[in-house]
Amino acid sequence: MAFVDEGSPAFFVGGFDVVQSIYLDEPKVAEAFRSGKGVGWHEHSKCLFSGCERFFRPGYDANLVQNWISALDGVETKLKAGANVADVGCGHGASTIVMAQAYPKSRFFGFDYHRPSLDRAATLAKEAGVGDRIAFEQATAKDFPANGYDLVAFFDCLHDMGDPVGAGRHVKQTLARDGVWMIIEPFAHDNLKDNLNTVGRVFYGTSTFICTPASLSQEVALGLGAQAGERRLRQVATEAGFTRFRRAAQTPFNSGRDARPH
Repeated sequence: MAFVDEGSPAFFVGGFDVVQSIYLDEPKVAEAFRSGKGVGWHEHSKCLFSGCERFFRPGYDANLVQNWISALDGVETKLKAGANVADVGCGHGASTIVMAQAYPKSRFFGFDYHRPSLDRAATLAKEAGVGDRIAFEQATAKDFPANGYDLVAFFDCLHDMGDPVGAGRHVKQTLARDGVWMIIEPFAHDNLKDNLNTVGRVFYGTSTFICTPASLSQEVALGLGAQAGERRLRQVATEAGFTRFRRAAQTPFNSGRDARPH
């Protein structure tokens, strides 16, 4: 299940592609440690982009529709009827494609600042038969176009952003009156000692070499890291103007939050 069955939720091979990028990009990361300037996501080797898609996709296939969206009050009904959905930081579009396949009456918009990832996402969406229901566009989390979205989703990317609070404020401006911000992040407890388990150690390691340097390379450079925990994520959402915030679901690798401005 971990090494052979790519459809298994336990499939882990994508993680080795991510580790390969750590080795290949070691000189850049070492310099970032010395300078404190960070390493942008786009400055990493190509295997990081494909590796992340391959690592997280099994979890999205197994949980995105069945457990995460279904845990958001009222959202699935809207998606079945036809809604506008933004997938911010979509990368190769794995999460966008899963949602488009599950909700054929809805319209999806995938945003990312990394053009090569968007080109790959468009190809994969076409191969999956949902290219006509997804529009991929180059944009950052703080300037993607507003469209009265019923749902704005961030999958495993908020902690990579230099200004997650600013991103959240922009999300609030792009939502419909009763819209929802779904935040899926790597699972983490608030206290370091509680994260010193097999999964937490993997996330701390990759976060040190990839996620935190990515944040430090941007404006504000908050550096949440992949083990931010519930308390810090709640603080981000609250500072961004969201008055309702709750943990809606979790798996061994991810936890999902439901944030609403009203």
